[in-house]
Amino acid sequence: MEDYLQGCRAALQESRPLHIVLGNEACDLDSMVSALALAFYLAKTTEAEEVFVPVLNINRSELPLRGDNVFFLQKINIPESLLIFRDEIDLHALHQAGQLTLILVDHHVLPKGDAALEEAVAEVLDHRPIEQRHCPPCHVSVELVGSCATLVTERILQGAPEILDRQTAALLHGTILLDCVNMDLKVGKATAKDSKYVEKLEALFPDLPRRNDIFDSLQKAKFDISGLTTEQMLRKDQKTISRQGTKVAISAIYMDLEAFLQRSGLIADLHAFCQAHNCDVLVTMTIFFNTHNEPVRQLAIFCPHAALRMTICGVLEHSHSPSLKLTPAPSTHPHLQAYLQGNTQVSRKKLLPLLQEALSAYFDSMKIPSGQPETEGVCREQADKELDRAGNSLVPGLSQDEEEPPLPPTPMNSLVDECPLDQGLPKFSAEVIFEKCSQISQSQSTAASLSKK
Repeated sequence: MEDYLQGCRAALQESRPLHIVLGNEACDLDSMVSALALAFYLAKTTEAEEVFVPVLNINRSELPLRGDNVFFLQKINIPESLLIFRDEIDLHALHQAGQLTLILVDHHVLPKGDAALEEAVAEVLDHRPIEQRHCPPCHVSVELVGSCATLVTERILQGAPEILDRQTAALLHGTILLDCVNMDLKVGKATAKDSKYVEKLEALFPDLPRRNDIFDSLQKAKFDISGLTTEQMLRKDQKTISRQGTKVAISAIYMDLEAFLQRSGLIADLHAFCQAHNCDVLVTMTIFFNTHNEPVRQLAIFCPHAALRMTICGVLEHSHSPSLKLTPAPSTHPHLQAYLQGNTQVSRKKLLPLLQEALSAYFDSMKIPSGQPETEGVCREQADKELDRAGNSLVPGLSQDEEEPPLPPTPMNSLVDECPLDQGLPKFSAEVIFEKCSQISQSQSTAASLSKK
């Protein structure tokens, strides 16, 4: 794999037609590994002198936000310098020159900015259902499995198993385990095909890491923010809403709020973040487990505009549906209000509608018609639907709110986004883990109380 990737980077220096294997805009581990492995397979099995190049569909600067990607690349000994990112290749210029063929993997959607590239798409390999009025003008291979890496593994083992080396096998193996939650039957994410190809990889390469070891390490790396700057921490899991030109950013951070507030130069970093992202308000929800393994949520509202900050704080403090049970926490800066959140069941999804109400209240107090909210993400109705799903399953159908931001929208049902795909396979997120563990913790406490009686 490493030698192949070195050749790909060299090929970019030449003026020649390229077959680009492009993952989705989230560039999660499944998307990255599927693009790398499929391009590797196509390059090894195509007789003609065609060049297949995997492209990660994010800017290079975004990679540090994906801790599991960074960790796995290092563990498998693939230098990041060999990877090709979206900001390092001009796909539109290649297309205009008639030198682009696109293969989409782990998605079948091109965002509006890439709509002109649709006619260059020659193949789609995805693991989400396609429900569309018109068939894509290319070969589409879709199968509902837990991980797209499973379908890539199948393609390799059925087409040319002899090309599979341990490095590539390890990439595929770890990715399927992470996507399928370590093949946990209780979770129900893994299909029979996922299990089949994990077992095949283990049979071919008996020295692959133990399932529990690789899953635990990837899961830990996925949510590790220790090496990130404040700006990266805020951007890693960010959601935004806006109304009448006033923009609120809501970031989830998996650490203690006290530790976050003690970061060096924090206020300057918060100011810089708001300025860079054109935000008037920055709401931070911190999430962690205490020493008794009990879930803890905390809030920090940063806003230099006193009236707007007071309105938001007032709405959150006096909300009854749901009640956050907020207790003010110490804050040394006048522009920042911190809280301990007594009701840990109120996730960011439930917080979003309250923030929308706060913006409405603010504009009502200013005698400005509020109009309709402009929400970059979930509206109240959509949030309620997702909350219902989250309450009924360990792995709900999440919006990108609780995923690895900045993420693309939920995959659409055509090569160009037109309508939402409501039934796509969900991703497993830290927020879901937190909520599920919280529910389990509460149920165990209740059961213990009853048994004592």
